[in-house]
Amino acid sequence: MVRLVGRLDGMPLAIELAAARVEALGVTELLGRLDDRLALLAGGDRLAAGRHRSLAAAAEWSYQLLAEAERRVFRRLSVFPAPFTLEAAGAVAGQGAVPAVLRLVECSLLVPPRPGPDGRSRYAMLETLRGYGAGLQAEAGEQDDAEVALAWYALRVAEQAAAGLTTIAGESSAVRWLDAEDATMGHVLAWAVEHDVDMAARLVTALVWWWLLRGRVAGEGPLLGELAGRAEPGSDGWCAAQLWLGWIAFDAADLPGALQRSAAIVDVIGDREPSRLLADCLGLQSFILSILGRVPQAAGCARRALSLARELGYPSGQALATNGLVIAANFAGDLDDAARLARQGGQIPDIPRGSARVCGYLLAAVLTEAGDLPAAEQACAAVLAQARDAGDLNNLGALLAIMADLDLRARRIADAAAHLREAAQIALQTGTWGTILNVLYLCGHLCAATGRPADAITIWAARETLGQQGGLAPSAEDARRKDDALHDARQALGPDRARAAEQRGAAMSMATAAEYALLLTAPDPSPPGAARLSGRERELVTLVAQGRTDADIAGQLYISIRTVRSHLDRIRDKTGCRRRADLTRLALSEGLI
Repeated sequence: MVRLVGRLDGMPLAIELAAARVEALGVTELLGRLDDRLALLAGGDRLAAGRHRSLAAAAEWSYQLLAEAERRVFRRLSVFPAPFTLEAAGAVAGQGAVPAVLRLVECSLLVPPRPGPDGRSRYAMLETLRGYGAGLQAEAGEQDDAEVALAWYALRVAEQAAAGLTTIAGESSAVRWLDAEDATMGHVLAWAVEHDVDMAARLVTALVWWWLLRGRVAGEGPLLGELAGRAEPGSDGWCAAQLWLGWIAFDAADLPGALQRSAAIVDVIGDREPSRLLADCLGLQSFILSILGRVPQAAGCARRALSLARELGYPSGQALATNGLVIAANFAGDLDDAARLARQGGQIPDIPRGSARVCGYLLAAVLTEAGDLPAAEQACAAVLAQARDAGDLNNLGALLAIMADLDLRARRIADAAAHLREAAQIALQTGTWGTILNVLYLCGHLCAATGRPADAITIWAARETLGQQGGLAPSAEDARRKDDALHDARQALGPDRARAAEQRGAAMSMATAAEYALLLTAPDPSPPGAARLSGRERELVTLVAQGRTDADIAGQLYISIRTVRSHLDRIRDKTGCRRRADLTRLALSEGLI
């Protein structure tokens, strides 16, 4: 009901008309049909004035009060999917938009302006009226022109904001500007992928720093995949899509997939004149190759990327390439050189603040591994505070994992658990499974330090199996550090229980292991409402925890999807586990997986 009223914009007439349809359709069916609300919500009180008997009639009555120029502006403004500024109205509706907007507010066809996340005043059109305006726009044959005008406006905003994101003074305001334009950017990018691939490529290039900062790159994967499929291989759009699909694969711990995409780009554009895209691609390759254990090749890619970036005057590319050299030196065991390079990267003139935070993160990681814990903690705390201030989810999860490692080394167990839990939550939100692997490794040490040997063995086994699946070469230092604690845990359990704990961890998916980490780091590790479940209910909870959909479960158990949902509703009532993630944690706590 709350969603239904929200979709109706809280309009009394719309709610009254919807109520008249509930008996025939039910609330859920009515909610599903609201995209055609103007036709659906017709009728009402036959004794009422005509304009009160349907939403379409009410909208039409207000529309007819306008002058023709104002009607045109109303139609054009219906293309906005979200609140917009007067500047945006002028860009889309053209000359005369400003006085027309004021008139539309007077006629209640626009909501009066309110400050957006960026502080700019923004006008809004109720969704119901927007649907009516879109219909009129289609009838008038103006839809394509309006979409094109909106796209050019969005591209101009995205490129101006992207320029601000690369400066120290402009990052905060640029991020808030794009936050305010979020729905418009999503709408325009989806339109551009279908209608104008070159514009889509420019938008992706402009928006990607914002996506990184907000931890949203993984969520754009389907759209980037569509862009890669529509664009001509080797074109700017194809290369941009492939590059960021490669970063998504890297963050998802799919190193072979990430390497394949980056190699495809180099194969296509490697012989062309130097470009920022090639420098970025080589930087990504260097990261991947180091983690795969191919360190000399990784260092070569990073040096080539650094040379290109310097030639192009590309500070962000220089930082990325330098970070590639840091990682290669770290994997080669030269921690002094890695620390020197990390400091050097942070001092590159004019690099974006996000790039500088990556340099700071790598410096903290190298100092931690080198055993210079006071310097590592000072570096990590400074960058962590900067990431929080900026809302930089891309770096925040990784920094929290470093801080948790420092906490564990200093025996600050409660702080370590809190930092690991927050890191896992952010990584789940952003899809950065590489951070999850670090969290799993450190959770094993947390469990070992708190007398939970079975949990330590289980989560280390999960981490090892998942790392191998992604082609991750384990760090010799990590293995040495873990060996003694793992030996003690096995001794405490005995061979049979230790083997069972290992098998449990090795069977976990990445998502299940992440939920397990949240369970292990919770202040109260007991799940909500662990009531006694029947055998069939325990079976269903297990299947949910294994990532099966309702349809998968129905097919496996030879029951209907409706029966599956009925069982799950009963389980939720018994346990209080409302989300599938809650059911996964219940299964983990009960030892069902």
